[in-house]
Amino acid sequence: MPDNRMPGSNTISVIIPTFNEEARIGATLANVLPQRPAEVLVVDSGSSDATASIAAATAGVQLLQSAKGRARQMNAGAAAARGEWLLFLHADTLLPAGALERIAALPDGVLAGAFRHRFSGDDWRLRLISRLDNTRSRLTKIAFGDQAVFVRRMLFERLGGFPVCEVMEDVAFGEVLRRATTPILLSEEAITDSRKFEQMGVWTSLLRVGVLLACHRLRLPLVGRSFFNEIR
Repeated sequence: MPDNRMPGSNTISVIIPTFNEEARIGATLANVLPQRPAEVLVVDSGSSDATASIAAATAGVQLLQSAKGRARQMNAGAAAARGEWLLFLHADTLLPAGALERIAALPDGVLAGAFRHRFSGDDWRLRLISRLDNTRSRLTKIAFGDQAVFVRRMLFERLGGFPVCEVMEDVAFGEVLRRATTPILLSEEAITDSRKFEQMGVWTSLLRVGVLLACHRLRLPLVGRSFFNEIR
């Protein structure tokens, strides 16, 4: 892909970490590509399904390989990216319409931000969780990864990228980011596939997130590894 970045322009690189996301990566790429980012980088970590082949076969997508771990994958994508803005997008999350234009139009003083969050589907419990999450994000200035976090490249590099940790790399980075700037929360909603919450159970999933946050903030080891098994 030719380097189409102009000095001082607000070009955007979209970085998508993947692992066994064949059921969703196609829709996510179809959502991103018409918005004309500078580039789309899928960073796969050894998927055993068709995720990598779908990405490789999609025009306008650069496929990279990385060691497993979302932080490692996103850092690898950022190192290869060329845009002034870096947008980190989960493989099961869809950007709102016009999202990249919205970011490109932000004034120079804005260095980072994210979108409001919404789960797919109409389950009232998931709508409630999204509202609570958006309130948390607005008050703490820390976004979860499924809010499509974006940050200017120069700041991301200065902060050293995502801390390499097993889980909660988004919160760990958000804590560092908050000390360097005040991230904004855009009103548009990024939509995350609700299947993980539905498969594990909505309230169990909410408890899982709460335990993860508590372990992170109290610097405690994760308890019960089976409790944190991945759902695909």
